[in-house]
Amino acid sequence: MATMQAVVLTQPGSLENLKLETVVAPKPGVGEVLVEVMASALNHRDVWIVQGRYPNIKTPVILGSDGAGIIREVGEGVDPSCVGRQVIINPSLNWGNNPRVQSSQYKILGLPDNGTQAEYVVVPIQNVVDKPEHLTMEEAAAIPLGGLTGYRALFTQGKLQAGETVLLTGIGGGVATLMLKMALAAGARVLVTSGSDEKIKKAVNLGALGGANYNEEGWGEKLMALAEPNGIDLIVDSAGGDGFFELTRIVNPGGRIVFFGATAGNPSKLDQRRMFWKQITLQGTTMGTPQDFSEMVRLFDVHKLKPPIDRVFPLTEFRSAYLRMWKSEQFGKIVLRHTA
Repeated sequence: MATMQAVVLTQPGSLENLKLETVVAPKPGVGEVLVEVMASALNHRDVWIVQGRYPNIKTPVILGSDGAGIIREVGEGVDPSCVGRQVIINPSLNWGNNPRVQSSQYKILGLPDNGTQAEYVVVPIQNVVDKPEHLTMEEAAAIPLGGLTGYRALFTQGKLQAGETVLLTGIGGGVATLMLKMALAAGARVLVTSGSDEKIKKAVNLGALGGANYNEEGWGEKLMALAEPNGIDLIVDSAGGDGFFELTRIVNPGGRIVFFGATAGNPSKLDQRRMFWKQITLQGTTMGTPQDFSEMVRLFDVHKLKPPIDRVFPLTEFRSAYLRMWKSEQFGKIVLRHTA
């Protein structure tokens, strides 16, 4: 029986429960492919699972939603010519037939199904897309979950158009930095927020118009001044909390606010009068459809975009990678290289 090395969470609560173990290698079933994972990447979701802050955690489990690699074996019903294809893995499983919302069978690779932080992973053939040639395996692995979430937030739900101004909150995280690259490629003007002046500077170096530190007084006024004369058309937020109240104030009348997280908790207040009088659109979003994923990868391919990568660690140094994200030290994606 074939075996492989994998990062396994034995139980939530501590990084010490995250271990590199020898486990049985998976076999592809009907309609599935076996991918040799050349690189994977971390998301906050992985850290939250380790911390026990994610619902319905079942262990032991191999974590990881992001990955890129080579198809090594196919299951029944899959064209054998797929073997050898270099692919990016779409971690969005069983979306369903309604493009507006995921089905009741929807799940994300890496929990409950074993994920990408292993030598091999099995996924449906529909969940792989050819890797753009200009991307390395490490760069390709940095795209999937964050790129999919960001693309849907910006374009499918947010309706971002060239020439508009978009505010991305919490720059530095994987999704926000990927959105920065995508929004600029689409011809938008980008503003950012962060609790770190250094991360704002890095965003400006990547092409952002400017930003504001949300820990400082008057951060909303600063953003409105930076957005003159046309204002802020779209805001994409993943924090929530009381700062959300300020977002409804600074967005343009007729503007849109798209949100996919609440890391700062729920807002303690919202002004409905302000929202209806300004005719603001509030739109929730999460992950995305297979079409969203294909269009996102195509955007990276056509514009020859490269994702901002914070640091690449060998798979054997997985705990150092997790600790860096745990402390929110990163700017861009943290990647695990699986090959020597």
